[in-house]
Amino acid sequence: MFTGIVEEVGRVRRIEQRGENRRVTIAAKNVPKDFKTGDSVAVSGVCLTAVDIKTDSFSADLAPETWVRTSLSRLKEGALVNLELPMKADGRFGGHIVQGHVDGVGRVVALERIADSENFWLRIELPREIEKYTVYKGSISIEGISLTVAKLEGTSCTVAIISHTVEMTNLNSLKPGDPVNLEADLIAKYVEKMMTNAPAESSLTVEELVRQGF
Repeated sequence: MFTGIVEEVGRVRRIEQRGENRRVTIAAKNVPKDFKTGDSVAVSGVCLTAVDIKTDSFSADLAPETWVRTSLSRLKEGALVNLELPMKADGRFGGHIVQGHVDGVGRVVALERIADSENFWLRIELPREIEKYTVYKGSISIEGISLTVAKLEGTSCTVAIISHTVEMTNLNSLKPGDPVNLEADLIAKYVEKMMTNAPAESSLTVEELVRQGF
């Protein structure tokens, strides 16, 4: 599990086709120090498995599904990506619950400085499947960054970005029209599931589970 607090910005060093998969190698100064092969890492909001770890880089294999359904398909050598290691059990919860499971891909409309301010408005066009989970003042993960919805007009979502976030993430490398990974608030999805009144997967009653020691 992640919290949407970017720890480092990495740079894509190489993308190789390996059979049906692609191997992406990412240069990073700090993140690889805490790695061992098989560890998870969020790369611009996508949970990947680290392999071939070096002192200043690591690689991850992308299945065709991951490549097609995320913003990672826009990656080229030199592209910047946001990196976050999983939250430790005794760590501080800095953002919100982020799984690294991308729900959809949005598009950057604009990143503009707020009048008479050092901060920015980031406006994203949301796909319909994400818009229904997005609420005013609610949480949303954009490129793996935990952000708060400031305005919501139809499928147009605006978040306020402080200058520190722009400087310390890949947001300053994005252009209007670029795809961005979006992950909706997990709680909203669970609420929707419960509201459908779908039957439980198990046919066992609570009393039966208690008798069996669960």
